[in-house]
Amino acid sequence: MQVPPFELERFFAKHEFNAPHLLCCSDCESISLKDLLDLEPESRVQFEKLWLGYSDSAGHPKLRQIIATLYQTISKEEVLVHTGAEEAIFNFMNSCLSKGDKVLVHWPCYQSLAQIPQSIGCEVIRWEANPLKGWELDLNFLETALKNGTKLVVFNLPHNPTGYLMEKKTYLKAVELVNKSGAWVFSDEVYRGLEYDSSSTLPSAVDLCENAISLGVLSKSYGLAGLRIGWVATKNREIYRRMAEFKDYTTICNSAPGEFLAALALRHQKALLDRNRAIIQENLHSLDSFFAQYSRHFEWVRPKASCLAFPKLLNDLSADNFCSTLLRDTGVLLAPSTQFGFGNHHFRLGFGRKNLPEALSKLAEWVSEQDLDSPLIETPQT
Repeated sequence: MQVPPFELERFFAKHEFNAPHLLCCSDCESISLKDLLDLEPESRVQFEKLWLGYSDSAGHPKLRQIIATLYQTISKEEVLVHTGAEEAIFNFMNSCLSKGDKVLVHWPCYQSLAQIPQSIGCEVIRWEANPLKGWELDLNFLETALKNGTKLVVFNLPHNPTGYLMEKKTYLKAVELVNKSGAWVFSDEVYRGLEYDSSSTLPSAVDLCENAISLGVLSKSYGLAGLRIGWVATKNREIYRRMAEFKDYTTICNSAPGEFLAALALRHQKALLDRNRAIIQENLHSLDSFFAQYSRHFEWVRPKASCLAFPKLLNDLSADNFCSTLLRDTGVLLAPSTQFGFGNHHFRLGFGRKNLPEALSKLAEWVSEQDLDSPLIETPQT
């Protein structure tokens, strides 16, 4: 299998550690190793005594047991730990899909959710979110796709890059349609826990459907991307077996220090999520004020969950030109919608980090100085 370059990751490889003001990152504010160990002072001694040999290929049993508590119906034997969410996506798609399979993907999306099945030879069908209806998905389109033989439906809720969260009644109906058809659900739930209203939190797909695979990770909601710990949960033993066997050709097992720290973090999940939700809420107030002030230039669809939004540029402005010129002039990094294969008029905005007030201030100052009623911002020469 040959895959084309991962556009968004190449974009970040070029800019993430060079741009002084990141305003498009997908994760929440991280913490230091000291801060994490301080959550359980006795853990520091245990960490120093940690054996650095090979670990259980499925994930440490204690970690899998803690992960299982994130779900209503899952046991630790139904959890398979991976090195981040990306490995889990790669392993599932390659071990369970075949050339010619029809895959319906929530669109726009994180590129690997669509690109990997396409590279396998699957027929990838875009289930496009509607920006005119708050990024809603059309269940009639889903029903038609299922009747036409779709094997896998990929959900991403809360959604990257829009911050969309499906209404619970609609979500239950969608999962029911997939379940009745016999298709599989791959549910990317890496932003679960960042709902602004806790009553809107959706049940995990794996708690609703025998043929569901739920994806989780510590990188996004918890802000612990450096641990490189993700997982899948599934009741389907055949899918689990295939993924476990395929993992023998990728990482084999995970980092023992990463798994130790992941278990520690998840024992304090409420504190970590409460902290990040507080940062998000404060930043959201700032964004609401910014987009109200500059409503002539931007269309702001307020997200319902996560630390992401996908504003639209008005006046026919090119997102590529807007973002590249902004970066050149101010050092503020936004991700144009071309990185997500979704036209050239939106940009991803990330607001899970504490740097937002400074970056947003620079953006506001720059916007005030520009003639954004004209689409004539030029792309800087590189």
